Amino acid sequence: MSEAAPGPLDGGPRMVLGIMRFGTTTSEATAFALLDRWAEAGGRWLDTANCYAYWSSPSGHGGQSEQVLGRWLEANPGVRPQIAIATKVGCEAVPPEKNPAGTEGLAGPVVKQGLRDSLERMHTDYVDLYWAHRDDHVVPQGETVAAFTELVAGGSARRWGYSNAALWRVERARSIAAVSGQATPTALQLRYSYLQPRPFVRDHIHDHRFGWVDDQTLDYVDHNPEVEIWAYTPQMEGAYDRPERPINPAFDHPGSTKRLEALTRVAADLGWSRGQVVLAWMTGAPTPVAPIVGVSSLAQLEAAITATSTPLPAELQQSLDQPW
Repeated sequence: MSEAAPGPLDGGPRMVLGIMRFGTTTSEATAFALLDRWAEAGGRWLDTANCYAYWSSPSGHGGQSEQVLGRWLEANPGVRPQIAIATKVGCEAVPPEKNPAGTEGLAGPVVKQGLRDSLERMHTDYVDLYWAHRDDHVVPQGETVAAFTELVAGGSARRWGYSNAALWRVERARSIAAVSGQATPTALQLRYSYLQPRPFVRDHIHDHRFGWVDDQTLDYVDHNPEVEIWAYTPQMEGAYDRPERPINPAFDHPGSTKRLEALTRVAADLGWSRGQVVLAWMTGAPTPVAPIVGVSSLAQLEAAITATSTPLPAELQQSLDQPW
């Protein structure tokens, strides 16, 4: 097994292509065209999950995104070494009688079987990054850590990370793994954008209580450079640019007013959309963050590639970092 793929901020477009809706609301033909263009542009990282997208499927179960990716890989022999795949386990829907939380959770057997099933759907024998999709406080954390580190040691996952987990839980997992000389989690996947919500309303804008990057997260990564931050929903589902998708009231405060003014000025200077500026700002920030960008058209993908391949001029980056 070759060494782990470079991170999403190393070379090529500085982003991750999110393929959550491939095979459900995004047709297979469109998905193939997007994947073709992503590979052509030198893109590397793809992000999916075993539960994507159960809420859009008549079956009530996920796996569609992984299956489409698997068929694309089969149709493009030789492309797999160029593409880095990240998938997740823990949020696939299960009957309440199986788990009162309604999701599969992070028990050791679930984590290991989840990867076996994902690999089968994607027609590959390894993933480059395997995520704990959402923390599980019912299962002993040592059991969860042992399952992930066993998969890394066996080569079916090159590394692993935590999504939607409190920072203290991530650090505890790293300690558990380090004590036994096993692979520690090297990535965090959380929600992040240019606008910041008011404190204590975050669980009202997404169903993951600890799903938001804050100052503590950025400081943690600054002092642990082996850990990356991946950000989902960086463009807030089009709210920066689409009037029919208003910005959530959780972001309604004076700081947002100043930030939106700065964002609008920079977008006008560059001739970009505000959403594009957000992507460029995020990858060029003092603590760079890799945005996970979900697209449903080639035009959207091209805009994202442009924004994450073109560093902002220093003065524009500073005007966004310090809009006051």
